[in-house]
Amino acid sequence: MVLTHTPTTGLGVRAPEFSLPGTDGRTHTLQSCRGPMGLLVAFICNHCPYVQAIRERLVSDARELQSVGIGVVAISANDPTEYPEDSFESMKVVAKEYAFPFPYLYDQSQAVARAYGAVCTPDFFGYNAMQELQYRGRLDAAHRGPRDATMKRELVDAMFEIARTGRTRMTQVPSMGCNIKYRA
Repeated sequence: MVLTHTPTTGLGVRAPEFSLPGTDGRTHTLQSCRGPMGLLVAFICNHCPYVQAIRERLVSDARELQSVGIGVVAISANDPTEYPEDSFESMKVVAKEYAFPFPYLYDQSQAVARAYGAVCTPDFFGYNAMQELQYRGRLDAAHRGPRDATMKRELVDAMFEIARTGRTRMTQVPSMGCNIKYRA
């Protein structure tokens, strides 16, 4: 596990297209995942302790974002040869166990993660209704600890602002987590 921070550059670029299998047995595309007010693309995996620490908050936050018309999708691109707990079969178990309210997709070729420039898990990409990147930051300041009532919900607040105005003026603090396990 190598601790990695996301870059905060690239705002304004359009969301790359994708077509990936989901743990629900369906194939999902950028168009099928986006909502009328925007899209949150989260690169996650099963084994990363940073993702494990935020899973329940991510599920709760995703439901709230979906209620205002923001689509949410999670993608795993880790190489399961080195990390068997990130296999597609294990993804199905985790998605069911945590009742993911969003598609959990498998990027076996890793081409989608590379197209997005994903570097770690979790890595969040928040897009407006025109599919332009407006947020590339963390979920919140809690990282691997519990979120308390005094903490800002940075991702949720930014996405609400994006849904209302098409952009966010919030300060974007890089996400941090395990590096994505790209094949050589």
